[in-house]
Amino acid sequence: MIDSYYRSPYQKLFLEPLLKRGVFDALSPKLVTLLALTSGILVPLFLLMHQSLVAFFCLLASGFFDTLDGSLARHRNTTSSKGAVLDITSDRIVEFAVILGLYLYAPETRALSCFWMLGSVFLCVTTFLVVAIFQKNNSEKSFHYSPGLIERAEAFLFFSCMILFPSLFLFLATLFTGLVLFTALIRIKKYFKN
Repeated sequence: MIDSYYRSPYQKLFLEPLLKRGVFDALSPKLVTLLALTSGILVPLFLLMHQSLVAFFCLLASGFFDTLDGSLARHRNTTSSKGAVLDITSDRIVEFAVILGLYLYAPETRALSCFWMLGSVFLCVTTFLVVAIFQKNNSEKSFHYSPGLIERAEAFLFFSCMILFPSLFLFLATLFTGLVLFTALIRIKKYFKN
């Protein structure tokens, strides 16, 4: 929901002025995607070492670079299907890495919750991509973007809270799993109504 409603204002107020000033001229969209991936896959390493604050900043960097890569490509008019594939694949790797890190922080108490989170994300991503295949694209993205209750921004907010407030992990993981499953069900229901 945050992505659907606030992406455009975020883009106009924050990214576009930076892009127009040439702040990121030295970077290619592909390199930015790889920076998002690299900072994201560092999260489990720091969570394994119980360095929650560093893991959180790696997650923030990953999220920022993930918003920048497509914006940079659109700004330069260099969007491509290969770039979209790299971006989507990197996003899923980062999400897996974060959930792996949340597990590694306390494997003896978090295994089942992390398993359920992975399953819900797997189902939700499947519904997202399947609907994208069969819906006409009317957006600036490379494919039809089916909004949902839990999108990447909400997932990153949940992940951030799970990282920063480990005592709330079980509650947050359960709530996250339920909302992600609900998102998948809503998406499928909406598709079949059309």
